[in-house]
Amino acid sequence: MDEEYDVVVCGTGLKECILSGLLSVHGKKVLHIDRNNYYGGDCASLNITNLWERFRPGEKPDPKYGANRDWNVDLIPKFVMASGQLVKILLKTRVSRYLEWKSVEGTYVYQYQEAGFFSGAKYIHKVPGTANEALSSSLMSLLEKNRCKNFFMFAQGWEEGAALGHPSFQSFDPNRHTMKQVYEKFGLQPDTIDYVGHAVALYNDDSYLNQACGPTISKIKLYMNSVLMYGGSPFIYPIFGLGGLPEGFSRLSAIHRGTYMLAKPCDGFEFGPDGKVIGVRSGEEVAKCKMVICDPSYANPAKSRVVGRSIRVICLLNHPIENTNNSLSTQIIIPQKQLRRNSDIYISMVSWAHNVAAKDMYIAIVSATCETDNPEREIEPAMGLLGPILEKFVSIGDIRVPVDAGEGDNVFVTESYDATSHFESASNEVVRMWKTITGEELDLNVLPEEEDQ
Repeated sequence: MDEEYDVVVCGTGLKECILSGLLSVHGKKVLHIDRNNYYGGDCASLNITNLWERFRPGEKPDPKYGANRDWNVDLIPKFVMASGQLVKILLKTRVSRYLEWKSVEGTYVYQYQEAGFFSGAKYIHKVPGTANEALSSSLMSLLEKNRCKNFFMFAQGWEEGAALGHPSFQSFDPNRHTMKQVYEKFGLQPDTIDYVGHAVALYNDDSYLNQACGPTISKIKLYMNSVLMYGGSPFIYPIFGLGGLPEGFSRLSAIHRGTYMLAKPCDGFEFGPDGKVIGVRSGEEVAKCKMVICDPSYANPAKSRVVGRSIRVICLLNHPIENTNNSLSTQIIIPQKQLRRNSDIYISMVSWAHNVAAKDMYIAIVSATCETDNPEREIEPAMGLLGPILEKFVSIGDIRVPVDAGEGDNVFVTESYDATSHFESASNEVVRMWKTITGEELDLNVLPEEEDQ
């Protein structure tokens, strides 16, 4: 500790580890500390013993659940978009070579359909992510399928930042036309708009409808391109759990002479006369530095503000989720309108097939933004989709965001993880912070030979 560093990073969450690895590669002398004795922070993957210690101190798991080596339970449920920003970062830094991946088998949306003469009521539907899938979807009528197919063809041909449109329709200005206007031009019905906005563009609420259409169409195109990568789902997930991601970037930093210290408490930051950070204290030791990167739990509470609360419920199951084609991994999105909420509820499920659970066991995590004083009651409809639950572990916490960019005192604070089921917002935050910290754009262009690897 008693040395001088360019950067001290506090907390080994994914965002902190990505920035630590990138700065080390760019020649910065980095010290990375964490108060926990394991990597990952809020993004950690815990074995069965640590899971019980975290949520049920003093209790031990039933021996029927098997050995610690069989379990890697994520605290934050997130999937990785196959063509998304995080994959670009993994390829650019070559951290991808430290990880093995499997495609998530399916992604579903909750949308109630009344029973018919020959069928019962239906709640869960496979999300169509391409024009061809739209034609076979149970979500839409025959006429709506054709309208949706035309819309997906238009989105697939979209060029970001250019005022281009489908040849059969008027051109749309990405900055002037709203997404609501685009939907209206294609004649899409409210239920279709609901699933496209929430299960394809992956928005958490409907505020995007009256905003410029460019970002939304780009998100839809990203989803479609990601589906085409592996088929079935746009998401991939690392074998042995998400904890391997921060560990991979930690290894990258260590290769470039970064220093890591786990189980190292942080007792505060020291500042110079100009108000800029000059060191990080741990007991009697002080690591001198020019800047600090940390998650909100390490910074002065005044450096961030609470913008909401999230609830996450980890559930251990011995069966797949019903109506998901017996998928060994899946995502279910419940759009806000379906439950008369202001934001969506997410279910992420992985299993023994990913080496994160004992044989024939499944881990489902329900997550949502809290909207009342009784968050567990809010998510009861989602919990009801899981079927019999063997064990459940509930966590409710604040969502905090930094109050400034960090340039005034050189303390750069990351945001808490939101309730969404993917890493796109976290990856985009890393790219923004990189520019703020270094003054340069993060180059994520990957050479062909790097992509092959």
